[in-house]
Amino acid sequence: MCLATTLTTAMALGLYQWTAFKVGKAREQFGIKAPATSGNEQFERIYRVQMNTLEQIVFFLPALWMFEYLVSDIFAGLLGVVWCIGRYMYAKGYYIDAAKRHNGFMISFFAATILLIGSVIGALLRG
Repeated sequence: MCLATTLTTAMALGLYQWTAFKVGKAREQFGIKAPATSGNEQFERIYRVQMNTLEQIVFFLPALWMFEYLVSDIFAGLLGVVWCIGRYMYAKGYYIDAAKRHNGFMISFFAATILLIGSVIGALLRG
């Protein structure tokens, strides 16, 4: 059963939807009409959070599900929650100041990297 991984996936997708919603609100707040993605520094930070989260989720989700299948649902779910916390910290820091995004980025990066490395090890041990 992959309940923990499924719930974590829902959490990650919800987090991404939250970042997309923030971009929509920021477009209205700062008068940035689509398809423009520049013109106001605060808007650009909010937009970069969404785009970077999209870039990272492409790596995270396959690593999460491979880890669930090859290693453990519970540990995949826990590492996925760590990834989500890191991405949330990244977003909150970046919204304030681009220099404050580092800690959240590193937390989510390491969680995703552990998922990938664990998946490779799990595959090799099964092979």
